[in-house]
Amino acid sequence: MKIFDKIFGTHSEREIKRVMPLVEQIEALEPEIQKMTDDALRMKTTEFKERLQKGETLDDILPEAYAVVREATIRVTEENIRPYKVQLIGSIILHQGRIAEMKTGEGKTYVAPLAAYLNALDGKGVHVVTVNDYLAKRDAENIGRIHEFLGLTVGVIVNGIDNEERRAAYNCDITYGTNNEFGFDYLRDNMVIYQKEMVQRELNYVIIDEVDSVLVDEARTPLIISGNSSKSTHLYQQADLIAKRLVKGRVIGEVSKMSALLNEEIQEEGEFVVDEKTKSVSLTADGVKRIEEFFQIENLADAENMEIQHHVILALKAHNTMHRDKDYVVKEEEIIIVDEFTGRLMPGRRYSNGLHQAIEAKENVRVRRESKTLATITFQNYFNRYNKKSGMTGTALTEEEEFRQIYGMDVVAIPTNKPVIRKDHADQVYKSHEEKVTAVVNDIVEAHEKGQPVLVGTITIESSEEFSKRLKKKGIQHKVLNAKYHEKEAEIVSMAGQYGSVTIATNMAGRGTDIKLGEGVIEAGGLKIIGTERHESRRIDNQLRGRSGRQGDPGESIFYISLDDDLMRLFSSERMKNTVTRLGLPEGEPIAAGILSNAIENAQKKVEGNNFSVRKHLLDYDQVMNEQREIIYDERQKVLEGDNMRDFIMNLIKEVIDRAVDAHAGDDQYFEEWDIAGLLESLSEIIPIKSIHTTEDETESMTKDTFKDKLYQHAVGLYEDKEKEFEDDEMMREAERVILLKAIDQNWMEHIDSMDQMRQGIGLRAYGQRDPLVEYKFLGFDMFEEMTESIQAATLRALYHIRPARKIERERVAKVTSTNRGEQTAKEPVRRKERKVGRNEPCPCGSGKKYKHCCGRA
Repeated sequence: MKIFDKIFGTHSEREIKRVMPLVEQIEALEPEIQKMTDDALRMKTTEFKERLQKGETLDDILPEAYAVVREATIRVTEENIRPYKVQLIGSIILHQGRIAEMKTGEGKTYVAPLAAYLNALDGKGVHVVTVNDYLAKRDAENIGRIHEFLGLTVGVIVNGIDNEERRAAYNCDITYGTNNEFGFDYLRDNMVIYQKEMVQRELNYVIIDEVDSVLVDEARTPLIISGNSSKSTHLYQQADLIAKRLVKGRVIGEVSKMSALLNEEIQEEGEFVVDEKTKSVSLTADGVKRIEEFFQIENLADAENMEIQHHVILALKAHNTMHRDKDYVVKEEEIIIVDEFTGRLMPGRRYSNGLHQAIEAKENVRVRRESKTLATITFQNYFNRYNKKSGMTGTALTEEEEFRQIYGMDVVAIPTNKPVIRKDHADQVYKSHEEKVTAVVNDIVEAHEKGQPVLVGTITIESSEEFSKRLKKKGIQHKVLNAKYHEKEAEIVSMAGQYGSVTIATNMAGRGTDIKLGEGVIEAGGLKIIGTERHESRRIDNQLRGRSGRQGDPGESIFYISLDDDLMRLFSSERMKNTVTRLGLPEGEPIAAGILSNAIENAQKKVEGNNFSVRKHLLDYDQVMNEQREIIYDERQKVLEGDNMRDFIMNLIKEVIDRAVDAHAGDDQYFEEWDIAGLLESLSEIIPIKSIHTTEDETESMTKDTFKDKLYQHAVGLYEDKEKEFEDDEMMREAERVILLKAIDQNWMEHIDSMDQMRQGIGLRAYGQRDPLVEYKFLGFDMFEEMTESIQAATLRALYHIRPARKIERERVAKVTSTNRGEQTAKEPVRRKERKVGRNEPCPCGSGKKYKHCCGRA
């Protein structure tokens, strides 16, 4: 592959070569566009829209459109910026529905507006996704001015705004917001009971900023909308009690692929074992026996004991894989998740499937009632619903395979505007954690003494606090950013390049914020980046490194590592550690990085492979639900759009009758041998057919098909009688829509919960030498068929027994309480439309009695 690249150039180089003629066309238009007045420039938007309506394509008008936006940018922005060549290349890549990898500091902010403007001209809307509300508001305000100057409308979606504001923002030409907001609005739109309550339009084109963070890092957790559940929390406390008593063991010897294939018995000691690499826990035979004794049950593997097993595993995970002040913090009697990629606190976000409750039990805080899943979707399946998607980031090539496989997007690395002159030093590797910390502090002190600003990147809260304490002892003033997100974060990070400043931050804090160098900093060597540990992903390391040396500025970067670091401890080989020990290096002396460079990169590749497997695993399972979800959402949409559902109801009647006859007639050819009594009893629970009259001639010639047709005609007659009870046809049609919508929602929400429960226990199928995913697909298909039949039965049962005197109104079948991303459902204030009637005033019903003795009685 490397030889091929040397001869023909890399994929990125070849793709850039293809778009260069377009870039030259855009730049060639500059003198002509510069002469235009502001009004003339704005009129180009109207001209472009008219040309599109007459048959031209977005590709046809791209050079002119980009030249217009380029000129508008310099007129509107305070920095007087005109997007330069590499930004034009990046924006063309975005328009093509691909990922543009642009190094940190290359001005990605001014790349998106070009592609957003062009794709908004067809009137279908463009979504621009940012990683947090602050950046969404910032970009909608700063970049939005360019689009508004050119006559387009710009909206922003942030947490806390109401539905009217959301709908108005989505109806704008370009809408800014976060991945969570867009995804949850999609789910909520598919839970509404009237079409007018929907807020989103068609999912047309999306530009995702920091695409690796959104589509890779965040994609390990699906979006979940929850409602109240009736489950008790007592079992979490019981499981926590036994989890504390169980003895942690280990697997004796190596578990090879050959031993697994030969089904050899694996030797384990203790009552449970923990795999730190995958963060999984499994019980040993002794552990199973201990749990059976504790809960006084005969067989833990029995289906009725699945819940007990699930809760015990959760409790063991909480105690052995989830660490306080690393994965979560305890604040004001509440468990708050720490985002593993940004190090920020995520108030309101909760681990799913009961893990959060298990941690609450572990930390002895109030265990909140488990919620019930009402709607869910993965980011992979949500973003794949867009007609076209694109993204940009500073680091994407390491995950290119995933982007291609999951999203059908390739990555094009865009060259930097100016050569990078940053010095990237070799890793400094130490035997122990203490030796590493000492070396980092010494390096910070040395840089600080010459006025060189230092940005120290840490992975955990604990680590940032440790370095902060050491620097305080040295008398070095510094700022710490860990686990707190607010608008000042961007301000603090932006000041990290000032002369003599020292900033300790989690690796991703302030992402998207430009760090400007202060006076005298260039002479001092530029911004120095010190990584205190290698992250499990090479991308995160590259992002940290890339915060220095922007736009040709000088800078330095270096990573300090110890063999005690989690990455090295879990993923590097025992042989490598033994080799280092044999070297017998003096204390405090770094190990030659050359010896370990391959080991470090291989360790990171192993973790990246594991994480990709987790995301792929999640997607494989959600794919089953995704196909089902699309069917249900399509049917719901037909109801919401006010379609006449009568033909659909007639088809339901036919399907229910066909199924009932097939179940009771079997393969018998003769009518006399059919179980007519059983059939009518079964059918009458849904369609009120009490009896069926047949003549002797009919009986002799009756086939299953003719009998089905006879029952169908009878059922249609009964339905027509029901229709005549209503004053007008539309009343009956709305009754069909109301009842069908309720039946779909009730059964779908129960189905989601059942599928979730089934998935949690499906792993046990592996013990029977069966693939859990294959089993999940088969069972999921059967459960969906059962749910469909339940919807049909519930709909027909209600329609055949409905009374026209009762007012038909749509109603929600479940109350949404929260999401797993920290959103709480806001309660709308109840506003009284009429004046409140006094208790002693005459009742407004006209009875002549006082209100308190009539309609106002309690």
